[in-house]
Amino acid sequence: MSDATNGYARALLEVAKADGNLDVVKSELTAVAQAVDANEALRASLADRLLPAAVRGQIVDDVLANKVSDTTRGLVSLIATTGRGGQLAEIVNEFVAAAAAGSGKAVATVRSAVPLSEDQQQRLAAALAQSTGSAVDLQVVVDPSVVGGAVTTIGDTVIDGSLRTRMNKMREAL
Repeated sequence: MSDATNGYARALLEVAKADGNLDVVKSELTAVAQAVDANEALRASLADRLLPAAVRGQIVDDVLANKVSDTTRGLVSLIATTGRGGQLAEIVNEFVAAAAAGSGKAVATVRSAVPLSEDQQQRLAAALAQSTGSAVDLQVVVDPSVVGGAVTTIGDTVIDGSLRTRMNKMREAL
Protein backbone atom coordinates (compact mmCIF):
# COMPACT_ATOMS: atom_id res chain seq x y z
CA MET A 1 0.00 0.00 0.00
CA SER A 2 1.16 3.51 -0.72
CA ASP A 3 1.71 6.05 2.00
CA ALA A 4 -1.24 8.06 0.67
CA THR A 5 -3.58 5.05 0.81
CA ASN A 6 -2.43 4.26 4.32
CA GLY A 7 -2.84 7.90 5.34
CA TYR A 8 -6.38 8.09 4.03
CA ALA A 9 -7.28 4.78 5.70
CA ARG A 10 -5.93 6.01 9.05
CA ALA A 11 -7.82 9.29 8.66
CA LEU A 12 -11.06 7.41 7.92
CA LEU A 13 -10.48 5.28 10.99
CA GLU A 14 -9.96 8.29 13.23
CA VAL A 15 -13.09 10.03 11.91
CA ALA A 16 -15.23 6.89 12.34
CA LYS A 17 -13.92 6.37 15.88
CA ALA A 18 -14.51 10.02 16.79
CA ASP A 19 -18.03 9.80 15.40
CA GLY A 20 -18.69 6.74 17.57
CA ASN A 21 -20.03 4.49 14.84
CA LEU A 22 -17.00 2.57 13.63
CA ASP A 23 -18.89 -0.68 12.94
CA VAL A 24 -21.60 1.07 10.90
CA VAL A 25 -19.07 3.08 8.88
CA LYS A 26 -16.93 -0.03 8.30
CA SER A 27 -19.92 -1.99 7.01
CA GLU A 28 -21.17 0.85 4.84
CA LEU A 29 -17.76 1.69 3.39
CA THR A 30 -17.22 -1.95 2.49
CA ALA A 31 -20.60 -2.09 0.73
CA VAL A 32 -19.97 1.20 -1.09
CA ALA A 33 -16.51 0.08 -2.24
CA GLN A 34 -17.97 -3.18 -3.56
CA ALA A 35 -20.78 -1.35 -5.36
CA VAL A 36 -18.38 1.17 -6.92
CA ASP A 37 -16.05 -1.64 -7.96
CA ALA A 38 -18.94 -3.44 -9.65
CA ASN A 39 -20.12 -0.36 -11.56
CA GLU A 40 -17.55 0.58 -14.19
CA ALA A 41 -19.17 3.92 -15.11
CA LEU A 42 -19.37 5.05 -11.48
CA ARG A 43 -15.83 3.89 -10.76
CA ALA A 44 -14.54 5.78 -13.83
CA SER A 45 -16.42 8.94 -12.85
CA LEU A 46 -15.08 8.95 -9.31
CA ALA A 47 -11.55 8.30 -10.57
CA ASP A 48 -11.68 10.93 -13.34
CA ARG A 49 -9.44 13.79 -12.18
CA LEU A 50 -10.54 15.83 -15.21
CA LEU A 51 -14.00 16.13 -13.65
CA PRO A 52 -14.11 19.03 -11.20
CA ALA A 53 -13.97 17.98 -7.55
CA ALA A 54 -17.41 19.50 -6.96
CA VAL A 55 -18.90 17.28 -9.67
CA ARG A 56 -17.32 14.14 -8.18
CA GLY A 57 -18.65 15.18 -4.76
CA GLN A 58 -22.12 15.72 -6.20
CA ILE A 59 -22.04 12.26 -7.80
CA VAL A 60 -21.28 10.76 -4.38
CA ASP A 61 -24.07 12.78 -2.75
CA ASP A 62 -26.57 11.77 -5.45
CA VAL A 63 -25.68 8.07 -5.30
CA LEU A 64 -25.44 7.73 -1.52
CA ALA A 65 -28.18 10.13 -0.37
CA ASN A 66 -30.41 8.47 2.27
CA LYS A 67 -28.60 5.13 1.79
CA VAL A 68 -25.68 5.47 4.21
CA SER A 69 -24.81 7.51 7.27
CA ASP A 70 -23.67 11.10 6.88
CA THR A 71 -20.24 10.06 8.11
CA THR A 72 -19.85 7.43 5.39
CA ARG A 73 -21.15 9.75 2.69
CA GLY A 74 -18.74 12.47 3.83
CA LEU A 75 -15.78 10.08 3.85
CA VAL A 76 -16.51 8.74 0.36
CA SER A 77 -16.98 12.32 -0.85
CA LEU A 78 -13.62 13.27 0.68
CA ILE A 79 -11.89 10.44 -1.14
CA ALA A 80 -13.56 11.31 -4.46
CA THR A 81 -13.06 15.07 -4.28
CA THR A 82 -9.38 14.78 -3.40
CA GLY A 83 -8.75 12.74 -6.53
CA ARG A 84 -8.48 9.34 -4.85
CA GLY A 85 -11.75 7.87 -6.14
CA GLY A 86 -9.86 5.31 -8.20
CA GLN A 87 -8.28 4.03 -4.99
CA LEU A 88 -11.51 3.74 -3.01
CA ALA A 89 -11.36 -0.07 -2.72
CA GLU A 90 -7.70 -0.02 -1.62
CA ILE A 91 -8.34 2.70 0.95
CA VAL A 92 -11.38 0.90 2.35
CA ASN A 93 -9.49 -2.42 2.53
CA GLU A 94 -6.68 -0.72 4.43
CA PHE A 95 -9.24 1.00 6.67
CA VAL A 96 -10.91 -2.34 7.47
CA ALA A 97 -7.53 -3.95 8.22
CA ALA A 98 -6.52 -1.06 10.50
CA ALA A 99 -9.87 -1.19 12.33
CA ALA A 100 -9.52 -4.94 12.85
CA ALA A 101 -5.91 -4.64 14.01
CA GLY A 102 -6.95 -1.95 16.47
CA SER A 103 -9.42 -4.35 18.03
CA GLY A 104 -6.96 -7.29 18.02
CA LYS A 105 -8.68 -9.16 15.21
CA ALA A 106 -7.57 -10.59 11.89
CA VAL A 107 -9.49 -9.70 8.74
CA ALA A 108 -10.97 -12.59 6.78
CA THR A 109 -12.35 -11.79 3.34
CA VAL A 110 -14.99 -14.32 2.35
CA ARG A 111 -16.12 -14.50 -1.28
CA SER A 112 -19.31 -16.45 -1.90
CA ALA A 113 -21.86 -16.60 -4.70
CA VAL A 114 -24.72 -15.62 -2.40
CA PRO A 115 -24.95 -13.42 0.69
CA LEU A 116 -24.24 -15.29 3.93
CA SER A 117 -26.84 -15.23 6.69
CA GLU A 118 -25.93 -13.79 10.06
CA ASP A 119 -25.84 -17.33 11.51
CA GLN A 120 -23.51 -18.53 8.74
CA GLN A 121 -21.22 -15.55 9.30
CA GLN A 122 -21.08 -16.20 13.05
CA ARG A 123 -20.32 -19.91 12.59
CA LEU A 124 -17.66 -19.17 9.98
CA ALA A 125 -16.06 -16.51 12.19
CA ALA A 126 -16.01 -18.94 15.12
CA ALA A 127 -14.44 -21.71 13.01
CA LEU A 128 -11.81 -19.34 11.59
CA ALA A 129 -11.04 -17.97 15.05
CA GLN A 130 -10.52 -21.50 16.33
CA SER A 131 -8.23 -22.42 13.45
CA THR A 132 -6.19 -19.18 13.52
CA GLY A 133 -6.08 -18.72 17.26
CA SER A 134 -7.30 -15.11 17.12
CA ALA A 135 -10.64 -13.34 16.76
CA VAL A 136 -11.68 -12.77 13.15
CA ASP A 137 -13.50 -9.86 11.56
CA LEU A 138 -15.38 -11.13 8.48
CA GLN A 139 -15.62 -9.08 5.33
CA VAL A 140 -18.18 -10.82 3.09
CA VAL A 141 -18.07 -10.18 -0.66
CA VAL A 142 -20.76 -11.54 -2.96
CA ASP A 143 -18.95 -12.84 -6.04
CA PRO A 144 -21.09 -14.80 -8.54
CA SER A 145 -17.94 -16.20 -10.17
CA VAL A 146 -17.43 -18.41 -7.10
CA VAL A 147 -20.50 -20.45 -8.25
CA GLY A 148 -20.85 -22.39 -4.99
CA GLY A 149 -19.12 -22.61 -1.64
CA ALA A 150 -16.74 -19.88 -0.48
CA VAL A 151 -13.17 -18.69 -0.83
CA THR A 152 -11.70 -17.20 2.35
CA THR A 153 -8.53 -15.13 2.55
CA ILE A 154 -6.84 -14.31 5.85
CA GLY A 155 -3.62 -12.40 5.26
CA ASP A 156 -1.59 -14.58 2.89
CA THR A 157 -3.63 -17.72 3.56
CA VAL A 158 -6.35 -18.75 1.10
CA ILE A 159 -8.92 -21.39 2.04
CA ASP A 160 -10.67 -22.40 -1.15
CA GLY A 161 -13.89 -24.25 -0.44
CA SER A 162 -15.48 -23.33 -3.75
CA LEU A 163 -17.46 -25.81 -5.77
CA ARG A 164 -15.10 -25.33 -8.74
CA THR A 165 -12.06 -26.35 -6.65
CA ARG A 166 -13.87 -29.34 -5.18
CA MET A 167 -14.88 -30.53 -8.65
CA ASN A 168 -11.32 -30.08 -9.95
CA LYS A 169 -9.99 -32.15 -7.06
CA MET A 170 -12.55 -34.87 -7.75
CA ARG A 171 -11.58 -34.84 -11.44
CA GLU A 172 -7.90 -35.19 -10.54
CA ALA A 173 -8.70 -38.03 -8.13
CA LEU A 174 -10.57 -39.92 -10.83
